[in-house]
Amino acid sequence: MTVKDTRPRLQGKVIEIVRTGHKKRDEEGNIWEKCIFVIELTGFSKRTPDKKIPNNLKGAKVKVIRWCCFDWHYKLGVRATLTPEETEKVLSGKLDLTKD
Repeated sequence: MTVKDTRPRLQGKVIEIVRTGHKKRDEEGNIWEKCIFVIELTGFSKRTPDKKIPNNLKGAKVKVIRWCCFDWHYKLGVRATLTPEETEKVLSGKLDLTKD
C-alpha cells in the first residue's frame, strides 16, 4: 500500500504559454520543448478542501516551467496544478519559478 502525498497544491488556469525553443528528444524519439506557463491562481486542489488561498495570491500570475510534446500540452484556459514544491515557493512569495 502506498501513502498518497497530501501536501497542498495550488491550482490555476493557464493563460499564456511561452515557447523557449529549447528542445530535447526522449528515448522513444519524441521531441519535448521547454515552455514557460503563466498560470493565474484560483485556489488549492481538491486534495486539500479545507485550505483557502491567501487573498494576496488569488488571481496572481505565476510563471512555471513545463515540458511540452503533444498538441494538448499547449492548451490555454485549462486547469494546471503546481507541484508541492512549487506551491511552497509561491506561498513564500516567489511568483517567478523559472529562475532558481
